[in-house]
Amino acid sequence: MQEEKNFLQRNMKWVIVLAVVVLVVFWGVGRYNSFVTQNEQITAQWSQVENQYQRRFDLIPNIMATVKGVAGQEQKVFGDIAEARTRYSGARTANERAGAATQVESALGRLLVIAENYPVLQSSQAYRDLIVSLEGTENRITVERMKYNDLVRGLNTSVKRFPTSILASIFGVNERAYFEVSEEAKTVPKVDFSN
Repeated sequence: MQEEKNFLQRNMKWVIVLAVVVLVVFWGVGRYNSFVTQNEQITAQWSQVENQYQRRFDLIPNIMATVKGVAGQEQKVFGDIAEARTRYSGARTANERAGAATQVESALGRLLVIAENYPVLQSSQAYRDLIVSLEGTENRITVERMKYNDLVRGLNTSVKRFPTSILASIFGVNERAYFEVSEEAKTVPKVDFSN
């Protein structure tokens, strides 16, 4: 019994060191798993943003066909929308897709301004239905982007905070880019009824 007591007293510091090491390892594994979870959530949320973009792109040909029937002379806007859709399809990264989506938003804004200049188009039930669908889609895109940015903020905060910043660099976890609106998209389309 005395021998056991002596053994524990002599090795107590090693038991404490071992306990601390085990706790640090468990904490590190937990943080690593947290980084994996956060990255997967961001990836899944970006997929939701892209789902809404796809919904928008599915509506665009119908809106364009409706507007073309009344305002056929506005070919530049139709070309810009087609180019933006092509650019989106060819984008490989999230940032390239976000840029292409912003280009689509800008072209759609110009299309809607053109449509306002054609009262016949405004009175078309098909056009109004398509615009309501597009507005709903734009709202969904905004919500999904906001959720995406919230998840990115959570990961980026973890990556920057000490001591998790050390683990993030060890595990190769980097900050993710926020979805940001380009300067072009911040410009409000000009509505001019003087024509």
